[in-house]
Amino acid sequence: MDSILVTGNGPLKGQIPIAGAKNACLTLMPATLLSEEPLTLTNAPRLSDIKTMTALLRSLGAEVSSLQDGQVIAMSSHDLTSQTADYDIVRKMRASNLVLGPLLARFGQAVVSLPGGCAIGARPMDLHVEGLEALGAEIELKDGYLHAKAVGGLKGAVHEMRFASVGATENIVMAATLAKGTTVLKNAAREPEIVDLVECLRKMGAQISGEGTPTIEIQGVDRLHGATHQVVTDRIELGTYMLAPAICGGEVELLGGRMSLVESFAGKLDAAGVNVSETANGLLVARKNGRVKAVDVVTEPFPGFPTDLQAQMMALMCTAEGISVLEERIFENRFMHAPELVRMGANIEVHGGTATVTGVERLKGAPVMATDLRASVSLILAGLAAEGETTVSRVYHLDRGYEHVVRKLEGVGAKIERIKDQ
Repeated sequence: MDSILVTGNGPLKGQIPIAGAKNACLTLMPATLLSEEPLTLTNAPRLSDIKTMTALLRSLGAEVSSLQDGQVIAMSSHDLTSQTADYDIVRKMRASNLVLGPLLARFGQAVVSLPGGCAIGARPMDLHVEGLEALGAEIELKDGYLHAKAVGGLKGAVHEMRFASVGATENIVMAATLAKGTTVLKNAAREPEIVDLVECLRKMGAQISGEGTPTIEIQGVDRLHGATHQVVTDRIELGTYMLAPAICGGEVELLGGRMSLVESFAGKLDAAGVNVSETANGLLVARKNGRVKAVDVVTEPFPGFPTDLQAQMMALMCTAEGISVLEERIFENRFMHAPELVRMGANIEVHGGTATVTGVERLKGAPVMATDLRASVSLILAGLAAEGETTVSRVYHLDRGYEHVVRKLEGVGAKIERIKDQ
């Protein structure tokens, strides 16, 4: 397996282009299943997870073409041959479950394997199932597969989710676009990826209002048509690269960045002593004077602090002045990067869902191992600020969520290289 070698090399300076959002694109791609007409996505990220979703859609009979070096995805589901999402593909990636709602809405039936592809918690499907059952679906779990059917089609309903799940919100909203009547989804997730999905569905002819708020209303229509849609900027990649100059100094402009995507996160950086300002082309990030200050973090659904930036924020706090407390409220088992940071000289104590970080003057390079997607990039960030060399192994996780990491960091002066497995 490949590894990444990082050598602490002082301040960074330059520009980093931010890709389209992985989590948005993985949600938009299954929307093609709702229509016979073509759906084209621009500003698509070039990631292994996108390839996995492509394989899944093709297994159902959809046509999927990657154009312009992978930044345009052209899809058509005019002649699907299957409504079964097999375990062999679904197990690789959590987002595969997002074919359930569209297949059920358009064909009245779907068989979807329980998903996998994640080491940070169970992420059960119960909220998806409850929402679809509220729309009249009958769903049974047999041999690891969800067997869903809606005799006579789905019907609009009022449904309140027990938790503001992003994936469940996306599945239910897509299914409701073709349901008979009006659906009111309460306690809906508010993430930018959901707003982006709704904007795309609206271009396809869906009648939806309330996206970005806790209550989304969907008026079902008979059919959806084709559309072209630009994938929203990836706020997690944006936040990750905002931390690069924060952790090792310098000034970096993140092209395509928008403050509205990362307001809560930017607020924490400001409190820690990092300037974030808007420019004509994106966001400019520069550390203020001296060491950053310790700040406490609690992960919450949007617009709160993102769980997907918790590992990277911990890397910053490792060299902050003072003691910070990071509380993880979204996923269990999401501090697996902490022992690896300790190998680099960090002072971290983990108790359940809380990590206490006492800042040290300087981290030291060490061989470390990535345990999941966000953990892998947190170790790279730590390596940028460490004394000596840091080798991050098992970086295949990284390819699921970050395109051209080495190239982007090299472009602002980082000393980093990918070492191919011999």
